[in-house]
Amino acid sequence: MTTLKAKYFNDDDAARKYLEGIRWPHGPVCPHCGTIGDHYQIRGKGGEKGTKARPGLYTCREKGCRKQFSVTVGTVFERSKIPLSKWLMAAYLLCSSKKGISAHQLHRIMGVTYKTAWFLAHRIRHAMETKPKGLLGSGGGVVEADETYIGRKTGKPMGRAGWGHKNTVVSLVERGGELRSFHVSGSLFDNVKGILKGVSPDARLSTDEATLYWKLGKQFKEHLTVLHKRDEYVRGDAHVNTLEGYFSIFKRGMKGVYQHCQSKHLHRYLAEFDFRYNHRASLGIEDGQRVVDTLKGIGGKRLTYRSAG
Repeated sequence: MTTLKAKYFNDDDAARKYLEGIRWPHGPVCPHCGTIGDHYQIRGKGGEKGTKARPGLYTCREKGCRKQFSVTVGTVFERSKIPLSKWLMAAYLLCSSKKGISAHQLHRIMGVTYKTAWFLAHRIRHAMETKPKGLLGSGGGVVEADETYIGRKTGKPMGRAGWGHKNTVVSLVERGGELRSFHVSGSLFDNVKGILKGVSPDARLSTDEATLYWKLGKQFKEHLTVLHKRDEYVRGDAHVNTLEGYFSIFKRGMKGVYQHCQSKHLHRYLAEFDFRYNHRASLGIEDGQRVVDTLKGIGGKRLTYRSAG
């Protein structure tokens, strides 16, 4: 199931069966009532006897439900007029491009309008968003925390310099494990205080010399620091090089590929880069499995053009 073949990018029926196999490994599931496998297929031309069943369209047999559904109902793909084969192609391109792929490039490759490609990409990023599971660093693991600044805040005048006119991103990563990023505004101390609630008290926190971590670091088993202003970047287990590497890839993608990003959309791009990091090749996850993991996340999410814009 993890192997993507060329036919999935050209044959809508094959793409639908592929998606059904991922979302419904035990048979069609009614998104309205949750019934598994108890359904019948809708026939064409009003359902007259003798006509062929419409592929991919089902009716739930459960009493009190009897509603129609398909594999895209209740997902970010719902009500989309874009063929499923193009959805799979777009998901593959986003999952396999280390620094992302622009909407302009998608629209040229897939033969859709730029507006369609832009919204399609945002829906896939929405599917990549995952809720944090558990605390980072449980059992004494090392968790790095750091912040970076990127782009110009929406509404700020052009030409103003300094980090105060940029968007602030705070990230956490457990070495060898999960990475989580947050687009924050307002008090950096208060934001970081809330974000660090996702780190286990028995973790070893590793940061740079930023003063905001002096007090916050006391709540953990150990607080490791490096002094960047003295050109110190590694001292034993103390460093934030994992996050520095992540920030480097993220910024090269945002500046070199996406180029323009409004503040209100930044969290979706962070979700995309976080997803690829957390499903990286060094963990044994290749492009095909990355697409499968993305498609598993499309359920229970909706994103209209108005809300995305």
